[in-house]
Amino acid sequence: MNIILLGPPGAGKGTQAERLVKERGLLQLSTGDMLRAAVAAKTEVGLRAKTIMDRGDLVSDDVVIQIISDRLDEADAKSGVILDGFPRTVAQAAALDAMLARKGMTLAAVIEIAVDEAALVQRIEKRAAETGGARADDTVETLRNRLSVYRQQTAPIIPYYRDKGALKTVDGMASIDQVSADIAAILDAA
Repeated sequence: MNIILLGPPGAGKGTQAERLVKERGLLQLSTGDMLRAAVAAKTEVGLRAKTIMDRGDLVSDDVVIQIISDRLDEADAKSGVILDGFPRTVAQAAALDAMLARKGMTLAAVIEIAVDEAALVQRIEKRAAETGGARADDTVETLRNRLSVYRQQTAPIIPYYRDKGALKTVDGMASIDQVSADIAAILDAA
């Protein structure tokens, strides 16, 4: 069972992915982690990625897709994966679909964790006030920037998957347990 969790920063994707790993035995695949592992292992695609990263450039979609493709071929990915941080654009979503089709694989679900962005900002403000702003990335300005990037780059994949009939949405403003139960219901029906 291969799934994608979508939602803006702070929606709870990481929390839900951790639960799915524990409860369903799925493997969480982070593109950043996979890139670093491919570079460290000095695989062919890892060496290509290292050259690109050493120049300070972003790794192209085709390199990322190849790294994901290689990773999906490994034994521990056979029971299913949660794609984390990918796809981020419509072009990446289309490339992922094509790669999965070539492998005879499918996505069981694309789950959007929908949240109220104003409430996310309030959460960060409250956390910053409670902790004295201990985390450098835990600021309202950082969150607003990340939300803007999400809306511009990643949110367009929501209609892409909706139009394909693959998108399911859960209320990310519900309790963590309720969001988990809603995701479980979607996966059980898939």
